[in-house]
Amino acid sequence: MIRATYRLQLRTEFGFDAAAAVVPYLARLGVSHVYCSPYLQAAPGSAHGYDVVDHTKISDDLGGPGAHERFVAALEGHGMGHILDVVPNHMAVAGRANQAWWDVLKNGRDSTFARFFDIDWDPPDARLAGKILLPALGDQYGRVLEAGHLGLAYEDGEAVVTYSGDRFPVAPGSIETFLGGGSQEETAARIAEDPALLHSLLEAQHYRLAYWRSDLELNYRRFFDINELVALRMEEPEVFAHVHSVPFRLIREGKLDGLRIDHVDGLRAPKRYLQSLREEIGDAYLIVEKILEEGEELPDWPCDGTTGYDFLNLALGLFVDPSGAGEMDEIYRSFTGAGESYEDEVLITKRLVMDDLLASDVDRLTKALGAVCERHPRHRDYTRTELREAIRETIAALEVYRTYVDPDTGEVSQEDIHYVEDAAAQARDLSDIDGDLFEFLSAILLLRHQGGPEADFAARFQQATGPVMAKAVEDTAFYRFVRFSALNEVGGDPTVFGHSIDSFHRGNEKRAERWSRSMLATSTHDTKRSEDVRARLALLSEIPDAWRATVTRWSEINERHRTGGFPDKRAEYLLYQTLVGAWPLSADRATAYMEKASREAKLYTSWTSPDEHYDGVLRVFIERILADEDFTSDLAAFVEPLIMPGRINSLAMVLLKLTSPGIPDLYQGTELWDLSLVDPDNRQPVDYDHRASLLESFGGASPDEVGEHVDDGAPKLLVTHRALELRGERPQAFAGSYDRLETNNDHLIGFTRGGEVAVLVPRLVLSRAPDWAEANVSLPPGGWENVFTRETTSGTAALGTILRDFPVALLARKDAS
Repeated sequence: MIRATYRLQLRTEFGFDAAAAVVPYLARLGVSHVYCSPYLQAAPGSAHGYDVVDHTKISDDLGGPGAHERFVAALEGHGMGHILDVVPNHMAVAGRANQAWWDVLKNGRDSTFARFFDIDWDPPDARLAGKILLPALGDQYGRVLEAGHLGLAYEDGEAVVTYSGDRFPVAPGSIETFLGGGSQEETAARIAEDPALLHSLLEAQHYRLAYWRSDLELNYRRFFDINELVALRMEEPEVFAHVHSVPFRLIREGKLDGLRIDHVDGLRAPKRYLQSLREEIGDAYLIVEKILEEGEELPDWPCDGTTGYDFLNLALGLFVDPSGAGEMDEIYRSFTGAGESYEDEVLITKRLVMDDLLASDVDRLTKALGAVCERHPRHRDYTRTELREAIRETIAALEVYRTYVDPDTGEVSQEDIHYVEDAAAQARDLSDIDGDLFEFLSAILLLRHQGGPEADFAARFQQATGPVMAKAVEDTAFYRFVRFSALNEVGGDPTVFGHSIDSFHRGNEKRAERWSRSMLATSTHDTKRSEDVRARLALLSEIPDAWRATVTRWSEINERHRTGGFPDKRAEYLLYQTLVGAWPLSADRATAYMEKASREAKLYTSWTSPDEHYDGVLRVFIERILADEDFTSDLAAFVEPLIMPGRINSLAMVLLKLTSPGIPDLYQGTELWDLSLVDPDNRQPVDYDHRASLLESFGGASPDEVGEHVDDGAPKLLVTHRALELRGERPQAFAGSYDRLETNNDHLIGFTRGGEVAVLVPRLVLSRAPDWAEANVSLPPGGWENVFTRETTSGTAALGTILRDFPVALLARKDAS
């Protein structure tokens, strides 16, 4: 049985042996399963494992099969198991390291692996017919060629095209046409010295080298906008078997207990893919990385649930004061001058990424829709421009990441119909194009027109909408609309300003009924900021007047550090929120975060078109204000009274995660206070020796003893350890019913699990009464022991007594078996 998972980010410096070394600590902490980042062979130097190059091999960089066996043995020795993050969508190109991709570049359509990758061999650009565009050059192809930066050499017995540290294969037989009496090596040397000959050879290859900015014409599907990650055709049985060969073997051998499926929305048919997985892995744990929009339900898939972003945002909302929404909005508008609503920003950024980062994906859809229109005389006269705009506007209007129409089985749900028809109607209203085109497009997407091209278009459209949403919302709009950055979280909706206690209970009740093994997260490797940063930032919703006065004062203090009106006010406003949430924050960390934030926002600078002047001005501004004692002393004074309430929020969120219906997940290191920001800040090495020492010292300590080490994170460690202990002692309770507790105070959330465990946590702690003197909770019959304080209570209990010595309560019924 899975009690709780603990996410480990494996990397070269922290491989299988290092992971095995922390297993005793994790077992003592109380988790039952380690949740591993991908550990199949990744590209050289990979820092995360998502850039797999060989699905048949356990990573040598992490220690190889031998170290993996030692890791599994360590887990088994402590009665633990593990879950693996699996990457079915894509592979890294990575030169020779990816032999399958290398073979496709070498042999083109005739490659044994040609069907592994999602390549358009007949793209709109006739120059690319039968070729793969490789935007790998640092400048225009002709300039690189003339400068002598492209070469030809023999390495490991075969001819290769060389460019800086990159290598590209040479098609069989192509070099022989240049033979002039010398050996192949001599011929290669002669070709390499003559740009005209080298150009002729390159023209004979199955790929076309190009400037990296040429990716707007890319003819293979990628993972989002990353050229180095080529999409796989997981719908092909051969590809499915190949990619999952190692996980399936490990599950059969009893060495692996479950799978986490990365980016399930990128697959052609997620439901059928999961059905195939279920047939292979039986009842092993199976969760999907799926972002659900507000009000969206997980489809009826054969899995155990999601990776927990839905819970993360639901739980956070409890600690956001809805009454502060109007004033926080007014402060944001006044400070930044921003006039766009969040909905406007999403439309703008969706169009932006479709016209830039993901333009090649939209072009492929446009070509496919044109082929469909040729089959329908009523629609064949639409121009390519009209088709592209119809696609673009419909995707922009789609309110979810994707729909799940299955063109191969004909399955269309009522939800699919609603989302597609609503998006098409909105797009029609925003466009001057003939409305019939939107009706036709909607009909194709809902399989009302049959045929191979129609089915292929419907499938590809759905695979394209998720990346658009992710790049536009998570990676752009969240860095533009910064009214209240605590809400700008993966799977979150910044317009939903807080959740009621009732909505939280309803969410838990629904999960208990249908997805009782879904993962519960509060921090992950992909969150924009840690749970502790969000917990502190949530407090601002309770004190908007103080926040208004403070940011106004800070802006006045720091006006002298601005240069020519920059940085822009949105960036400045986001910076102040970040400093409050993560203080104390070094200039280096703050600069790294804000550089990422400003480039993701794409307003003045970006990753593809960096503005060195803006980047420099922003960096200097951050360095100057954090060296300004007037500002930093004011910042510290403002943050100081928020530290303890923020920690109470954090303890409350963590306890809710550890006790709500589902499987709680701990992100590495967050069992102590963790004020990390978006990656790579949240992927720093974790000091497990320190954590093990704290657990040894305070695992059985009293609240008073723990309170003496509050800054070390001892209270959070205590909550985590004791809650996991109780889950281990009473698994039947946490697998049992979920029932609300009656309280007379709307600043308290209470519920019971299986009639044996009761949970009580405060909310909106800045605006509550000074004490709990008149607040009480009605406990079910029997005596109840608080596992944090070891005190016993019963009946209608005063919250002033229950929460007197520790800010959250976890009660176990004493007469329960």
